[in-house]
Amino acid sequence: MSRTGGDRHSMMDMGSDERPRLPAKARISSPIVPRSSISGRALVAVVAIMTFLASLTTGAVLLVRASAAEWQSDVSSEITIQLRPVQGRDLEKDVRAVVDTVQSQPGIVSVRPYTSDESAKLLEPWLGTGLSLNDLPVPRVIVARVAPDTTLDLAALRGRVTQVAPSASVDDHRAWIERMRSTTGATVLAGIGILGLVIAATIMSVSFATRGAMAANRPIVEVLHFVGAGDRYIANRFLRHFLLLGCEGGLIGVVAAMLLFGFSESIGAWFSGTPVGDQFAALLGTFSLRPSGYLTLLVQAALIALITGWASRRTLFATLEDID
Repeated sequence: MSRTGGDRHSMMDMGSDERPRLPAKARISSPIVPRSSISGRALVAVVAIMTFLASLTTGAVLLVRASAAEWQSDVSSEITIQLRPVQGRDLEKDVRAVVDTVQSQPGIVSVRPYTSDESAKLLEPWLGTGLSLNDLPVPRVIVARVAPDTTLDLAALRGRVTQVAPSASVDDHRAWIERMRSTTGATVLAGIGILGLVIAATIMSVSFATRGAMAANRPIVEVLHFVGAGDRYIANRFLRHFLLLGCEGGLIGVVAAMLLFGFSESIGAWFSGTPVGDQFAALLGTFSLRPSGYLTLLVQAALIALITGWASRRTLFATLEDID
């Protein structure tokens, strides 16, 4: 009996001696929240998609604003004069008289009269090619460029021009510039609205993912509470996890958007000469962002990552209160 007891004690001692022991560092290196999980990968994908959409929206708004500023700068420095053909008057003579009158006006840098063929060519986008416009009363166009920071007396100029050519009309494009400003403002507001929706969707996605992670790790959270861990300690572990996921998703989304804008100029060159390509080139220019635009996209991606961390923190403390 004693031998059996001794054997039993020796086996127990041998078992206790041969039991594998993990180093202390290995035992505590396992994170509370698993780094790689289905919900974590899904959250990275959601944040990446949201960041990509937000970057596209911001980039498009920046392109439209830059193009609109260039249009307004170009148009505001020009005055267009149209001369309509009138029976009993020599159109070519009226053109020369108007050119001489406008050139004598202070602040005018240059005056360029369009030929009849050039004026007719301006109508091709609406009337097409191959049409004979000789029998149509096609007006002649004269473009005058104004010196920068010069204020013209437009009323006096109109009076002098109509004296030498009664059929002439002077346009300084103010109405067009106002409409362009309104369109640009509406585009910016639409972009801000889309960004707001993207941020709201990101916050909801992070909140759902945080609640799901807390529910999946509820036993661990209860054990941590049992051994004396406070809510702040537990929340910081989850917060670090979701902040890293937000940074990873934001980096993926913004890099994809930056690559798209980086190659957009080459893509635009492929469609150059086509109606679609010309319309987009007229609207967005070369499709390429300035360096400040890329910096804006990076700052926006960092902001989305911070929003991810903030949303997870709020959800964490609310969920921990429920568990308590």
